[in-house]
Amino acid sequence: MPTPTLVLLHAFPLDSTMWRSQVAGLGDIAKVVALDLPGFGAAPIEDGWSVDSAADQVAASTVGKIVLGGLSMGGYVAMAFARRHLDRLAGLILADTRSDPDDVAGKQSRDKLIALTKEYGPSKVYEVMIPKVLCDETRERRPEIVSEVRGIAAKQSSAGVIGGLMALRDRPDATPELSKIAVPTLIIVGEHDAVTPPELSQVMARHIRGSKVVVIPGAGHLSNIEQPDAFNAAVREFLK
Repeated sequence: MPTPTLVLLHAFPLDSTMWRSQVAGLGDIAKVVALDLPGFGAAPIEDGWSVDSAADQVAASTVGKIVLGGLSMGGYVAMAFARRHLDRLAGLILADTRSDPDDVAGKQSRDKLIALTKEYGPSKVYEVMIPKVLCDETRERRPEIVSEVRGIAAKQSSAGVIGGLMALRDRPDATPELSKIAVPTLIIVGEHDAVTPPELSQVMARHIRGSKVVVIPGAGHLSNIEQPDAFNAAVREFLK
């Protein structure tokens, strides 16, 4: 059986290096490719990018059928890919994400973070976000994880972070299209995810036929970083 290509899309406001444990831990079962979304990591800043345009870029930068995985912001792009390039999917992994768009309060929160980024830079934004994206256990007992995540966020540019916030704020409702996804789908969520709680994963699962939900114990919103062994085990089983 040919080796599958697993393409991974990162969370906000991080970059492809957040997937280092997956690149190292799943390379024996798949060709693992971690991509940077516009304005993050090594990817150039692109004014006015959207989850749809990012999905088109993923399609253009990959060949053949892929297993596409995205966490949080990456999940939004992965769902856009499924809407626009379903024929290119061999499988789909949606981690710590949601299909519904920002409501009014959510959009206002994005706008506040945009203003915060303009005034203080991206590091200040992530200090605000850390209590939400890492669970209590991680923050209290695993300072190395906090430092790793903070370090990745600190590398990002203000322009890149602002562009990402705009793309998140303006993303469409992906829920109506979920029922059209006809490839094997794995939905992963941290047990203590406060940003996209497990009940939202169950909502997506009800719309995607045959999908499977795996809840990662001891993890918050960044389940692949907080509990990489459990995350990799779920992906490994899915790829098999």
